Amino acid sequence: MQSGPREIVTPFRPIPLDIPEGMANNEFFNSTENLNDLSNNNGLLKNPEDLLLYRKALGHSNEFDTSIIYNTSNSILDPLGRPVRRTQVPEKIKKVWNRMNQIIIDYMIEKYPDPDEALILAGEASLDATWPLTSPGVPSIRMLHNHFIVFNKQQLREARFADANDPNLTDGGQHSLFQSYMRDVYSSFFSALDFDILKQTSKGSSKIELTGYPQGLPSWKIQGGADALKDINFWKEYDQILMGFLDFYRAFFTQVSTRNAPVPEGAYFPEQVESILLFNNDFMGSAKKVRDQCVTDAKYANAIRWQPAFKQLIYRNDEGDLIVTISQNSIGNAITELLGVVVKRTPDAEAYEKVEPALIEKLLEVRERLIKADLGDGIETPYWPA
Repeated sequence: MQSGPREIVTPFRPIPLDIPEGMANNEFFNSTENLNDLSNNNGLLKNPEDLLLYRKALGHSNEFDTSIIYNTSNSILDPLGRPVRRTQVPEKIKKVWNRMNQIIIDYMIEKYPDPDEALILAGEASLDATWPLTSPGVPSIRMLHNHFIVFNKQQLREARFADANDPNLTDGGQHSLFQSYMRDVYSSFFSALDFDILKQTSKGSSKIELTGYPQGLPSWKIQGGADALKDINFWKEYDQILMGFLDFYRAFFTQVSTRNAPVPEGAYFPEQVESILLFNNDFMGSAKKVRDQCVTDAKYANAIRWQPAFKQLIYRNDEGDLIVTISQNSIGNAITELLGVVVKRTPDAEAYEKVEPALIEKLLEVRERLIKADLGDGIETPYWPA
């Protein structure tokens, strides 16, 4: 079987929303009005922590696809001031969110036990407010939300190959600045972090053979598999991966912005930043290359996301192991593309309605598990009861 990124077609029912004249789609999607519609028409479950489980109206997969959003649309009206990554979530809310993650991932593994038949992934992408709302690639909902997705591998096998040069297929082995010029120091920095449950994988062992992705990214095996997700210490280590990435990203682009800048204020691992990064010639030399180009190339400088941009996910590899990985997200590509799956979403109500009953059945099953664990109350919509 030839390996390579795949492009699948996913039909959806057109969303009956009237966007005010003169307002861009993604400006409207960040409004309270849109979030009310998301809850009323697609909401599955909500809780006092403002975590909302919902059906993806514009889904990546019609096999299984749902998200949890930290719905701050009513409490924080400024879309640029809302929490956009895990490190900005209050601890008591994050604990509830982690339990919801654990239950949904466990459900996906139970429902799809064979790694040869289903590609399972869960995770979030950075939604940092670093570009104007109308810029290409800016997320459509500027609030922290994550994804739980299952792809049928037979559908992927039968799908056409995607263009390997598509910039949306960015990952560490192709376009990432970190991996292209600073691979060794990047790896050394992560190796300095202390883990018990996460174990760094060997090169290539985390790759999905069908797509050949991810490529060249640091990755960690979750020792203990799905049971480890019930351990609060796993989620602390999962957060450390993100915190380490944020430190690396901030240290680098602070250095790009200002020559010989000190350790960024608020760094999570200041000693490692100073001793491993700011004393490494490849790291400092790469910052100089980017800085020099920014000075002479306005378009290049404008395209840089100066604040941390990332994708972090948990997925199942071909051997059935659960893997954690994280990638720079410089373009705004979909989280599925980190695993080599390009989704072409097309409006086709008739095709969607054929698969909708089976999809909703699974979403309601996982909702029931969350309700039993006291993680929220069901929402009634035109498509399902509370």
